Amino acid sequence: GLGDTHLEVVAAKIKTKFGIDIQLSEPKTAYREAITKKVGAEGKHKKQSGGHGQYGHVKIEFEPHDDSTKTLIFEEKVFGGSVPKNYFPAVEKGLLESMEHGVLEGYPMARLKATLVDGSYHAVDSSEMAFKMAAHIAYKEGLAKAGPVILEPIMTVKIVAPEDCTGDIMGIVNKKRGAVLGMNPFEEERAELSIGGAESEITAELPAAEVGDLASVIRRATRGAGTFTSEFARYQRRP
Repeated sequence: GLGDTHLEVVAAKIKTKFGIDIQLSEPKTAYREAITKKVGAEGKHKKQSGGHGQYGHVKIEFEPHDDSTKTLIFEEKVFGGSVPKNYFPAVEKGLLESMEHGVLEGYPMARLKATLVDGSYHAVDSSEMAFKMAAHIAYKEGLAKAGPVILEPIMTVKIVAPEDCTGDIMGIVNKKRGAVLGMNPFEEERAELSIGGAESEITAELPAAEVGDLASVIRRATRGAGTFTSEFARYQRRP
């Protein structure tokens, strides 16, 4: 749709013609979680239930990293064979599965570095599943103590509006926890909208959670003459 009004009209038509109720809601914001300090954690999974038992034991150091292209950086610095090499992939897999849910509000975890430093195994009872569970236990114990925070997506927004409305647009950006990065004259012809007069393009950064109703807010502030585009910029800590 071209905006909330457009979508409401379509929903009303479908209700009238087909008797189908459509719920309109704000898009979900893709929050992430991250940690802010380095911690060490231990995870031990031990179970005995007749026959073979289950045993996996790991010690892992967790810390944040800055490489936005990698969700998890996994390293191992195990000495003396306390954890056999064939169980390293199971530990990493256990951490990756755990990272689908953070410890604060359940959002996916981002920018985590985990270093396997020690552990122990049992010649009979150890298995990949046991080491996956041990990694999961260490994850939950360690991250709760590592200063977890919520990260929110920040969007780069470019708003085109008549020059006499730029003050109002800047006020909207500030009210929405945004920051204006710059303003330039906009000289591209927009004949299809029959817009005359001088226009400006305002570049700003806004939290994605604040962009949901931006179309209608700009439309009201510019008497229908303002438009905007947005694209993802980065994640940053949510206040």
